[in-house]
Amino acid sequence: MANVLIIDDEEAICNLLARPIQREQHHVEYALTLKQGKTCAADGNFDVIFLDVNLPDGNGLDALSAFKKAPSSPDVIIITGAGNPDGAELAIRSGAWTYIQKPPLMSDIILQLNRVLQYREEKEQRQRPSILKREGIVGSSPQLESCLSQVAQVAGSDVNVLITGETGTGKELFARTIHNNSFRAGKNFVVVDCASLPEMLVNSMLFGHKKGSFTGAQMDRSGLIKEADGGTLFLDEVGELSLAHQKEFLRVLQENRFRPIGSNREIESDFRLIAATNRDLNEMVNSGQFRKDLLYRIQSFNIHLPPLKSRPQDIKEMSQHWINILCEKQGIETKGFSPDFFETLMTYDWPGNIRELIHTMERVFTVARFDPTLFSRHLPTKIRVHQARSSVNRDEVKNENIPSEKHVNTFRKLQEVRESAVAEAEKQYLKDLMEHTKRNMKEAIRISGLSQSRLYSLLKKYQIPRS
Repeated sequence: MANVLIIDDEEAICNLLARPIQREQHHVEYALTLKQGKTCAADGNFDVIFLDVNLPDGNGLDALSAFKKAPSSPDVIIITGAGNPDGAELAIRSGAWTYIQKPPLMSDIILQLNRVLQYREEKEQRQRPSILKREGIVGSSPQLESCLSQVAQVAGSDVNVLITGETGTGKELFARTIHNNSFRAGKNFVVVDCASLPEMLVNSMLFGHKKGSFTGAQMDRSGLIKEADGGTLFLDEVGELSLAHQKEFLRVLQENRFRPIGSNREIESDFRLIAATNRDLNEMVNSGQFRKDLLYRIQSFNIHLPPLKSRPQDIKEMSQHWINILCEKQGIETKGFSPDFFETLMTYDWPGNIRELIHTMERVFTVARFDPTLFSRHLPTKIRVHQARSSVNRDEVKNENIPSEKHVNTFRKLQEVRESAVAEAEKQYLKDLMEHTKRNMKEAIRISGLSQSRLYSLLKKYQIPRS
């Protein structure tokens, strides 16, 4: 018997869905609002949640990830009368099991429920993986744990992996972790920085060459692909490969064979490919900068690393970790941390992600080498300035909420106030959205859940440029 939670603002719909599920001998509860649903999910032990989209106190899709993080890790089936392709895509990308439009066939509901329960039962019966070797990966946030769970899934296989994420999020570190947890761990982990490959020497560095094959070839060279034989080949910043070299590398992936420069025969290399990029390869495919067939080859499994600012609870743990490492290397007693040190770190956006945090801790250690306790003043000026400006903005908001005599005696109509507030909120949201997505309209549509025409209309309304 499974535990099922239905979240829908119409009690009649809840009862309609509950009856066939109860006939299958499952326990059913329902909630009429998001707030009630979150409380039920947090307190209960549910296997499956049927979640409506348009609820009185919010959008179900926006809360989907929160429901999946409930203690019982339930699977979520979206069921809505307001179906649209963008919403369906967002639901699947956010981790929904499936997306069903109202009015649903009860047979479809039971079919999907049974499939979820079968999946959960088989997942539970599978042997738990051994402890993951995660040397250098610090943190315990749900976002990081989700990425590590994907690493555990893929490490035991030999599929090609594409790791995406902003610069400095630790893509190479995750690639090494996959390698170190795979059956290839005893072999080479070969790094190819595609962004720094000399154009004239790409083929020689990748495929190797025979002595005398060109000027300067004074001896045979095996090449990086052959060096990865039996191990892992890591293509860092794969989006920087030229189209010509993409074509050559595609053939290597297809056949695991290549011909060194100056050789009259092909040689083999059995390697596992992991690639990484901070660019949108799908967008590059659409603009003709990246081969679609190569993209299909390298992204058999995709792991997206979140930016550091989206997992602030890891910042404290990572800061302490790196300071302790530096103290140990220099033979210095472990330092203490003032609360304002972490408070300041938490307010910063970390555009350089983990790499920037590590460099910051190295600077802090240099400045406070002989100080027993680290304070906010030990941090770089730009980080302290950001914190100071943020605190002033918060004070301004507080002051705006204190009514002056003029405000007390002068009132506008409620409708005017409401329309003004909505317009201001929409405008600010769209500005932030454009900045966050770097004006990538496809990404903005995906994140906002708006249709293309609606998004373009709002941008035009508030005079926000699309490019």
